[in-house]
Amino acid sequence: METIDLIALRSFTRRTGQPTHPELLDVRPIEHVNKIEIDEEHITIEFDEKTDRYYNANEITKREWVYKYNDDPEFVKAIAKVIDLARKNFKVMPENITCPPGCAECCSGYEPFVSKADVQRLADHLKMSYRDVVKEYVVERPSADGYHVGWLRKVTDDLADKCVFLKGSGSGHYYCGVYEGRPHDCGEFTPIGCDDVDEELSHEGEYKTGAPFRPKRRKAAATRAARR
Repeated sequence: METIDLIALRSFTRRTGQPTHPELLDVRPIEHVNKIEIDEEHITIEFDEKTDRYYNANEITKREWVYKYNDDPEFVKAIAKVIDLARKNFKVMPENITCPPGCAECCSGYEPFVSKADVQRLADHLKMSYRDVVKEYVVERPSADGYHVGWLRKVTDDLADKCVFLKGSGSGHYYCGVYEGRPHDCGEFTPIGCDDVDEELSHEGEYKTGAPFRPKRRKAAATRAARR
């Protein structure tokens, strides 16, 4: 390990006029490493994090060491080894890369948030008014930014129950009744890392869906109109 010439440091201070002196050196060891970041030029190590707790706030302090490693052959070699280890442990595509047809486990026990745009898309899809969609199919909860308006209702008040728009007789036969108009949250869902997927279902074969979701009120209105 290279030693620090404190006498030379004092000379450097006098020569440059900068307020650099031995007392400003932090020679404490790097202990309790909390985080390591590596980019194409630097390695940053955060360590010795300390939290002082107060009644109304926490004060967090930590030490940080930043080093430009790409001019240091030893460091370049060490980080190259880390990258090589990462490549060896890199995961291939998971087995469940797509949802098994008709699973819909994510449509139970999960409350997809809906935005104003989601509600309008559902309204256009169901040919209903914005307000009626909110009243019938959304559990309202105002958001701070005014963007999200709530989440989709379940068949009952039980949050573990299935989505009101879910159709089909059971796992392997479920399908979304408003698929083209589904909320953004639903469209962004991915099965990768999903712990709830029905692993007994096959990914093979053709899967046919049934009739789309129809609002009950519109059905009732159509029946009354036909009776007239």
